[in-house]
Amino acid sequence: MAMQRTAVNPVTWSVEMGFNQGEIVSGDTRTLYCSGQTAMSADGKPQHDGDMAAQLVLTLDNLEAVLHEADMTLANLVRLNVYTTDVDLLFQHYGVLATRLATAAVAPPTTMLGVTRLAIPTLLVELEATAVA
Repeated sequence: MAMQRTAVNPVTWSVEMGFNQGEIVSGDTRTLYCSGQTAMSADGKPQHDGDMAAQLVLTLDNLEAVLHEADMTLANLVRLNVYTTDVDLLFQHYGVLATRLATAAVAPPTTMLGVTRLAIPTLLVELEATAVA
C-alpha cells in the first residue's frame, strides 16, 4: 500500500497560510527525521550574516539536500518546525518558504518558534523536519 496523506483541518485559516493543522499518514512508509538545517556552506561555515531571505533560501536548499539523499523531496514533509531569532523579520520573508512548499504541493503541519539564539549566533533561521515516503 502506498503512502496516503489526509489533511486534518478543523479550521481553515492555517491552509490559507500554507500549512495543515495535522496530517494522517498511512500505508507502507519510511520516515526521515531531519536535524535542524541552517544556512551553512558545504564545509560547515555560516553564510549570509544578517540576511534573513538569503539564509532562508540556503536553509531550504540544505533541507532539500538531506531529503534528496534519502530519495525524498519537500513533497514528503509531514512536519516542519521553524526556529528563528526574529519572528517579525522572518514573516517579512515567509513567502520564500511558502512558495517552495506550494511548488512542492505540500502544506505540512508547522510550528514557528522565536528563540533567543541558534547554535551559531549569526544564524537567523533553522528548519527541523520529518518526512515520510
